[in-house]
This record gives sequence, C-alpha cells and structure tokens, in this order.
Amino acid sequence: MSEHILRLDDVHTDIEQYHILHGVTLDVPQGGVFVLLGRNGAGKTTTLRTIMGLWRARKGAIVFDHHDITAAHTSDIARQGIAYVPENMGIFAGLTVEENMRLASANGRFDPARLRRIYDLFPAMEKFWTKPAGTLSGGQKQMLAISRAIIEPRRLILIDEPTKGLAPAIIRAMIDAFREVAKETTILLVEQNFLFASSLGSNVAVIDDGRIVHHGTMAALVEDKALQTQLLSLSLDAHQ
Repeated sequence: MSEHILRLDDVHTDIEQYHILHGVTLDVPQGGVFVLLGRNGAGKTTTLRTIMGLWRARKGAIVFDHHDITAAHTSDIARQGIAYVPENMGIFAGLTVEENMRLASANGRFDPARLRRIYDLFPAMEKFWTKPAGTLSGGQKQMLAISRAIIEPRRLILIDEPTKGLAPAIIRAMIDAFREVAKETTILLVEQNFLFASSLGSNVAVIDDGRIVHHGTMAALVEDKALQTQLLSLSLDAHQ
C-alpha cells in the first residue's frame, strides 16, 4: 500500500452557525489522482478549504507528509507544497496570462523547462501569454488556473470541479493533461463529472452530509452500478 501523503482524522468544520463537516476521516495515498465525490452540498469544497486553512477545523487533525497542519496559516500550508485550484479558478482577470503566472511562481521567475512543459500541456497558455486573463474562454481560464498550480513543484494539488461548464472536447484534453501532472505529484480532485473522475482516479471516497460514506478503488465503484446509484444517485452510464 502506498504511503499516505495526507490524512484527515475526525475533522469537524463549522461555517458560521452551520456544522458542515461531521467527522471526516480520509487517507490520500501518495501519487496519482484521488477523487472525492458527492452530491451538491455534501461537503466536498468545505473539505478542500479546510485542508488549505481557508476554513478552520473545530475538531480533529489534518496531517500532511507527517506534519500537523490543522492550525497552520494558508500561506504556510502553500509553502509546504500544497496548491489549491478553487472552483472559481482564482485567476486575476485584469492581469495577463504571464502576470498571473508570475504571481504564482517563486520570486516571479520561471524555470524554463517547467514553463515549456506547461506550454506542451496547455498550448493556449503560450498563444495567449500576453493577453488579459479575462479575455480567455472558460476552458482556457481553467488551463491557466491549473498552470498556476504547477508552475512550481508541488507535493499535493487540490482541484475543485475543474470540468464545470466546459465543452466535451476541452474535458478530453483535460484528462490527458491531468494524467501527465499526476506523474509528478498527488492530486486530490473534487468532481461531479463521473466519467472524467473515473478516467483519472485510482482511489475514491464519497462524502454525504459532511461524512465519508464510502472509500475504495475507483475500479470497484465503476463496476458497481447499484452502489453508484446508492451513493451518488447516478450511474456511470448516465454520464457517457
């Protein structure tokens, strides 16, 4: 079994008066893509934001690479090698693609080999390098958000709903890009598109009402249509 790079142990998170996470326990193996699935409002985004320190766990522990980061500041968590791509992508529309990338890189400088790799993964980044990010299409903005996350070496990347609103052709290109990214880092992916998630994930957990209700291999979940319907009110066949 792979060593776990991230562990959540009985994590509870409140947002104002609402108790959102009700004791989430999760082990993310090192390497590859780990998928967190769940219905809308189940607690997926809250889980990612709690890991990143944007919301604080009221109870429980978050351990990254054997270091307790439960109470760490977001900036310190990022410096330990975790990147976060939020659902809203977090890009600066008024800045160029280059300026967005410089903000995400160490000291505003680029490793030429790393930048070349990003261009190979996402050719639009090179094509629109000097253009304002706000003029990009939805798919291109998502490519920029992911490019920002990988412009520096990361141990773990948290990605929230990357395919939302994207055309099928862009989603297929994203699958290829994510497979390449996962060769050098671990990805914790929150996703509603089951076809996309099942194309990438080796392991999967399902969250419902702030609790992990299933944990196993993606292959087993793909094969069990009844379990898909039970856990997610869907089956893979409905998302071809």
